Formats: sequence, C-alpha cells, structure tokens
Amino acid sequence: MTGHPAQTRTILTLVTSQTMGALGQGAGVTVGAILAADLSGSEALAGFGGTAQVLGSAIFAVIIAGIMAERGRRPGLRTGYLLATLGGLGMIAAAVFGNFPLLILASLLLGAGTATNSQARFAATDLSADERRGRDLSLVVWATTVGAVAGPNLTGPGADIADVLRLPPLAGPFVLAIAGFLLAAAVLQIFLRPDPLLVARAQHVDHDEPGRTRGGVRQGLRTIRAHPFAVTGLAVMALGHATMVALMIMTPLHMRHGHAELHVIGLTISLHIAGMYALSPVTGWAVDRLGARAVAVTGSCILLVAAISAGISPDGSSLPLTAGLVLLGLGWSCTLVSGSTLLTQVIPLRDRPAAQGVADLVMGLTAAAGGALAGVVFDRLGYAVLAVAVGLLAALVGVVALRHREGPRPAG
Repeated sequence: MTGHPAQTRTILTLVTSQTMGALGQGAGVTVGAILAADLSGSEALAGFGGTAQVLGSAIFAVIIAGIMAERGRRPGLRTGYLLATLGGLGMIAAAVFGNFPLLILASLLLGAGTATNSQARFAATDLSADERRGRDLSLVVWATTVGAVAGPNLTGPGADIADVLRLPPLAGPFVLAIAGFLLAAAVLQIFLRPDPLLVARAQHVDHDEPGRTRGGVRQGLRTIRAHPFAVTGLAVMALGHATMVALMIMTPLHMRHGHAELHVIGLTISLHIAGMYALSPVTGWAVDRLGARAVAVTGSCILLVAAISAGISPDGSSLPLTAGLVLLGLGWSCTLVSGSTLLTQVIPLRDRPAAQGVADLVMGLTAAAGGALAGVVFDRLGYAVLAVAVGLLAALVGVVALRHREGPRPAG
C-alpha cells in the first residue's frame, strides 16, 4: 500500500486535535489522585479516581471504535472528546460538593478523553504507506507532548482561575481541561475531511477485502486471536500500559508525603509525560527500521530501570524519582508504538476498528486493575514495594516480546 494524497492533511489535523485533547487530559491528571484522597479521606482509595479514569478509557474505547466502524474516524473521535467534556464538568461539581462517588463517575467520563487520544493514533495509519506505518502512528503519539506536558504545569493558573470563578483550587485545572476537549472536537469536526477510514475502505475493502465491515467486541477478539502477531502486540501494549499506570498514579501522593508543593508535583508529572511522548517519532522510526520485537524488549528494560530508580527515591521530590518517571514514560512509548504497529499491520482493514477498540479495552482493563492494586499496595506497604511489583511487571513485557519472531505479513 502506498500513501494517499490526503495523508498529510490527516496527520496535521490529528496532530492539532491531539495537542488540544492532551492539554485537557494533562490539566487534570496531576490533581486527580490528590482530589480523590481529599474527598474520600483515604489514600487507599486515592488510586480509584485514576483507576476509574483508566476503566472509563477501556469502556469508551469500544464505544468510540464502534462509532468509527459504522460512521468513520471523525464522528467517533469527536464523540469521545464531548464525553470527556462532561467528565470535566463532573469533576468540578465533585470538588464543589465534596462528593467522592460523583468524582468516580466523572473520572469514568474523563476516560473518554484518554480513549480518544489513544484511538487517534490508529487513524494515522488508515492511509499510510506500509513502510511508514510506525512513523505515522508515532507522529500522532508525539503530538500529545505539547498539551500533555503543559497540562500539569497549568495547576497554578488553574488555581487562579478557580479563585476567579469561586471554585475549590483543585477544580481549576478541570476548567482548562474542558476548554482543551472542546477545541479538539472542533478541530476534528472542521478539518478531518475526507475521513481517512472511509477513504481507505473505498480503496481497499470494496476491492481487496469484499464483505461487510465488522465491528463489536466479539469480532475484535476473534480477529486478534486469529493473528498470533496481533496477540503479541496486544500483550506488549497492555502490560506496558499497566506498568506505567500503576507507578505513575501513586507518585503524586508519594511526593506529597515528602511535602512537595503542588507546582513541583506538576513539573515532575510533566517531565514524565514528556518521556511518554517526546521521543515517539524516534520510537516509530526504530519500529520501521529495526522491528517491533527489538523496540518492545528495549521498552521492557527501560521500564525496569525506571521502577528501580523510582523505588529507591525518598518521599517528596528527588532526582532518582524524576529520572525514574521520565524513563517510565519512555519505556511506555516503546511498548505502545511497537505493540500498536504490530497489531495494526497484520489485521485486515475491514476488521481494524473492532480489533483496535478491543486492544484499548484490554489495555484499559489491565491498567485499571494495576491502578486499583497500586493504591492498596502503596497504602499498606509503601512506594518502594509498589516499585518492586512494577519492576516484575516490566520484566514480563520483555518475556512476552522475546517470544515473538519477526516477519508478519502486512495486511492491506
């Protein structure tokens, strides 16, 4: 398959919307666990806010993928950002009324934003040339850098906005999150034309892959199970994502135990997010040139080093913790790009939305379980023990990747 003339416009549109959407996501991620701890009165429950968001991303990944399977990428991505906007409004209401159950519900809706940011990477591959699939996918992942890194650093301005609007300080970042989600939805609605998935179907499904485009969780699972390379790609993504979420979600509380100020926590999370996205074009190039297996194994090693570095850090802000969080993001990037590319290149085009939705569903469920357990481990055994558990999970990523042999035949 060669690249389509509309691919450049598609990538530019996705890059722009991804920046806005990531700004919305990043603005709230720093204060989410802290707000959950304050409203619940328990650090053991603090992880459940982030866990609910991860679980929401899993649930909405399937819903968004179903919309895309029926109507194209634009309606699905737009819907995801609008649902996330409702989540931002819910988080503000939870902070105002001090309602923890409402925070959990709002966090689930915020997960739609995460799911949309994640599904956008697949939209970048619909019209890409076979030899550029990894790089095109990684460019959209990279676009998250600006918004996601800036988002956590908006905790200070968010508090100022909250003061002007007479809201609790921790509600301010979610005002900015809402603005980011609405801008992302507008960009997609106006500029993602033609719809890349519909164009790709017109070119290939009708001629090379006759038959009705299929969607749904059952079809997605059936499709992935039929392709061993897709199973490996899914496992690498899911385990890498769970590793990252389990450690990252409890880091703000680990830092607050050492009396780190909110803007310092925000800066640390920003550097972590920079590690997740800033070098993703390099990761995509490496996948195209060196293969998914090599990049996945590299990601596993980086995640392991990250867990060790974070695990030896004292409470509060420290160089080992910051270094560990940056490496945690970089290792995640390696597993996400390599696993996503491997899954996409072996799945027939007509089945991709369903398979991609299931992939993000499994990623989300795995990470949600990891996030929930992380809160309990942190509360009872401490951050260092949590880091050890995360290190074991990181090593498992490498074991799975090493079982994979290169050479899948790219699908159309």
